[in-house]
Amino acid sequence: MHHTSINELVLLAAHELAEKVRLRQVSCREVMQAYLAHIDRFNPVVNALISLQPADTLLAQADERDAQLARGQYLGWMHGLPHAIKDLSLTQGIPTTLGSPLFRDYLPERDGIMVQRIKAAGAIIVGKTNTPEFGLGSQSYNPLFGATGCAFDPDKTAGGSSGGAAAALALHLVPVADGSDMMGSLRNPAAFNNIIGFRPSQGRVPFDDASDLFFDQLGYEGPMGRTVRDTALLLSVQAGHDPRAPLSLAGDGSEFTAPLARDFAGTRLGWLGDLAGYLPMEHGVTALCEKALGDFQALGCTVENAELGFSPERLWECWRTLRHWAIAGNLGKAYHDPAKRELLKPEAQWEVQNGLSLTASDIHQAAVTRTDWYRAICKLFERYDYLLLPSAQVFPFDKRQHWPGEIAGRSMDTYHRWMEVVIPATLSGCPVANVQVGFNGQGLPMGMQIIGRQQADFAVLQLAHAYEQVSRWFARVPAPVLAR
Repeated sequence: MHHTSINELVLLAAHELAEKVRLRQVSCREVMQAYLAHIDRFNPVVNALISLQPADTLLAQADERDAQLARGQYLGWMHGLPHAIKDLSLTQGIPTTLGSPLFRDYLPERDGIMVQRIKAAGAIIVGKTNTPEFGLGSQSYNPLFGATGCAFDPDKTAGGSSGGAAAALALHLVPVADGSDMMGSLRNPAAFNNIIGFRPSQGRVPFDDASDLFFDQLGYEGPMGRTVRDTALLLSVQAGHDPRAPLSLAGDGSEFTAPLARDFAGTRLGWLGDLAGYLPMEHGVTALCEKALGDFQALGCTVENAELGFSPERLWECWRTLRHWAIAGNLGKAYHDPAKRELLKPEAQWEVQNGLSLTASDIHQAAVTRTDWYRAICKLFERYDYLLLPSAQVFPFDKRQHWPGEIAGRSMDTYHRWMEVVIPATLSGCPVANVQVGFNGQGLPMGMQIIGRQQADFAVLQLAHAYEQVSRWFARVPAPVLAR
């Protein structure tokens, strides 16, 4: 344990730090120095940040931000804040490896839309956050940088694929973090690190890094924070229409800067639990979530057990088909080159093999199933205002283990079956937040998903905020940060 104290600046909530910078109560240089010292000391504990930029370059950028403030030029709420981008998003002049040996030396010539917006809001990019190879799997390990550890137990996984982002945020290595989510990648690592992760509505955060912008609508970028307010503020920067993303929603993101407080008396919540016994859960997961339901009741919400009203087996088949198809599309070229195929992890090869054997009618049927599910969840929202279920089926596990082979005695037949609990929300396209529900006897965190109606992103953040005021789990910080 280090006994040298931790700089107060890195302990501040992002919105508090931003306000100090705006009022020039603290300089951007001081903020950067504080964070770089903290990163130096604690990043090795979890291996969350990668491709870190030279300190003198970053301090020069901080000086430039200070000069702008002196001239009365304020770029936005992230002015002068250090920020690290998930290693799946394009960053101009900073390696974007996707965790793959195939992209070891890839230096993009441009920033993705989200990165452009984060920079335009004044942030300084200090590096990238670690991710599994091509973001495949909810365990952030890859052959280039190794595995990222959980902030509350570095021998365990941080989850994924936004594992580096979540662990960095929980250890206060960054004020807020961006991630992306296809199969729970903003929700699972948030649950595993006691933070907020928010998967926005389809189209809320425009994305143009992909070759196909029309058909593949499973994954998109979103915000993470230690508090809901910080998460909403990052979303205000990420969100808003961009013509380069043809399916992006109208608006400019400014609605997410509004006050989050709201009365929830009489709000109807449907608790989906383990989908009527369909999903195996590690001992303790359901109990923590059910205990947290009391905090929603304390807000005046009514909570009742809800039925999915749809076959979870059909959802799984639909999910597998659409995922195989998308990954085969993205990695097919590499797979067909034997030298490159060797550099793909077995799980990636398996996805492509399965994708290549699909027929056009298989893919069409999966799209029909997804549509049927969307209609079914809309029906659920006639009865409930929000739906709740756990964010993971297991607690953080040994980071040397690629994925859990079984849960509660039931064996997992694929590398991502253990994350099946996130699929209903993903396939719905609805907004969903992970909120913290506490810790098991071993001190390992867990979280719960709050799913809202289509495009009701702000309403989901409002309920998450109200819950946070009652539950107070955000006050629990990892041991290295406690040792101050």
